[in-house]
Order: sequence, then structure tokens, then C-alpha cells
Amino acid sequence: MTEPNEPVVALPETVLRVGAGQAAAEPGDIAGNAATAARLVATAAADRVRLLVLPELFLPGYHPPTLAADPSRCEVAADDAGVVTDPRLDGLATAASTHRVAVLVGAAVRAADGARYLAALLVGPDGSIRDAYHKRHLCGVEETDLFVAGTAATTLTVDGWRLGVGVCYDGCFPEHARAAARAGAHAMLYPTAYVVGGEHRRDLYYPARALDNTMFVVFSNGVGGRDPWLFNGGSAVYDPEGRALVRAPDTGETVLVADLDPVLLAATRGAQTMLSDAAVEEPAERRLLTVDRG
Repeated sequence: MTEPNEPVVALPETVLRVGAGQAAAEPGDIAGNAATAARLVATAAADRVRLLVLPELFLPGYHPPTLAADPSRCEVAADDAGVVTDPRLDGLATAASTHRVAVLVGAAVRAADGARYLAALLVGPDGSIRDAYHKRHLCGVEETDLFVAGTAATTLTVDGWRLGVGVCYDGCFPEHARAAARAGAHAMLYPTAYVVGGEHRRDLYYPARALDNTMFVVFSNGVGGRDPWLFNGGSAVYDPEGRALVRAPDTGETVLVADLDPVLLAATRGAQTMLSDAAVEEPAERRLLTVDRG
């Protein structure tokens, strides 16, 4: 069972097998991209994956001109409870329920209040679809012109694992992952859309978030795209010291599979105590020292 925002629990007791799916999405084709997602679910299920993460805006495709020109074709609607019902997603919902795999996938969501969010949907292993998280740090005018920034944090629970959620640029802010870790998260999940030329930052931020907080990080990036939105892959799963357990090439479709091991998590947090040692608040006073050249 997968539920958002459950109370804090102890360290998990069992291994959680996760997948990071990397694939190209066609701009504006939610049905076609959902069919690709369903195929990736089947691939992941063959390796006994319990949770699959797919890239940012994977369902509509990350292509701002298309997102701006035809909003209704590129978005799904959520009701007051955050439930999404859209026939274009039926195949994905069926795949998730058939294989008993939870899926976190990027989407453009029109909320019940009319606001449009750059979101992550949670497709449960029962086939339900919920608007799980709204990206809090929008990146550039391409996103701020199209979406409203989210204001709430989300934690998912899967098989006793508490999983924080961020979308792409959220991972560039250490305090975002730190807040999830302080709330009890054992791992962070990041659907992303890094473009060609951003390889250095792509390969630095997410292992840093893992090491900062002694947590696993599951990072799913897109490939393909339309110039200048050409995506550079490199999806990965990082261990709690920021080492890549698995990593995808910069091109091509794949599903990475890795085990989140509670023994490794406990051992790392026992040996590397940055999370428990970190000051919770800034000091009340700050000294300013001036060095004269003399």
C-alpha cells in the first residue's frame, strides 16, 4: 500500500526494489507517452520493482511551446481530493495494477481551484491516480509563465520506506531535501528534465543531496526531445554516501533497477552523523569580522 504523508516510522526493515525509467516523450501526446510509461512498468515488473520513477513532465512531454499553445491537450485535471481520472491514462493505471507497481511520473495538472501545476502523479499499485506533489522551485520563465509554484511537501510510504519527493530544480536546493530528511525520509525521488550541456550539474546535485542527508536518491531524467529541449539522460540511483548504485547512459531508453537496503542505510547513518549533528536553526547572532590589509 502506498500512502502520502503518513506519520514518522522507524527505519525500514525490508529491501525496497526501485526503478528509474529513462525514455523519450512526444510533446502533447499524453496517451502515447502513457503507453510508453505502461511499457516501462512491465519492464520494471519483470525485475520485481515495487516503485518506478519516470521523468519530469513525461506525460505531456517537456516542451514549453507545446505546453503553452495547447494547455488542454497537455494537462490532466485533479478534483478537490487530488484524484485524477483521465481515459488517456487508463493503460498506465492498468499496467500499475496488473503488475502491482507504484509509479511516480511527471505531469501538468489543472487543480480544482483552476491553478496549473508542474506536478508528479502517483499511480498506485491499485491503479488509482493522485496528484501527489507540485514542484516548489520553478526553473526559468519557461516554467514560471506556465505554472504556479507548489507550497507543500510530500512524503510517500512504500513497504515501510518514507520517500520524499522533489522535481528537478528542487534538487538544487539543499534545504528542500534536508526538510524531507528531518521529517523522516529515507530516500528522495526526483523526476527531472536536464538538457544537453547540463551534465556537470546533473551529476553533482543529486549525489550531493544523498550525501548531505545520508539517504538514497532515485533520479529519473529524460532523453530525446526537440531542440533546444534535448535531454541528457544519465538517470541514476545513489546510495546514502552519494555513490551511484546504477547509472544510465546519456542517451537511449532504459529502466535502471536498484535495491534500497535498510542495513546500508542504518550503517551509513550510524557512521556519518551529519543529519543528527546539523544545527536546526541559524544562530541568533552573526559576527562580522573585517580583515585589514595593513
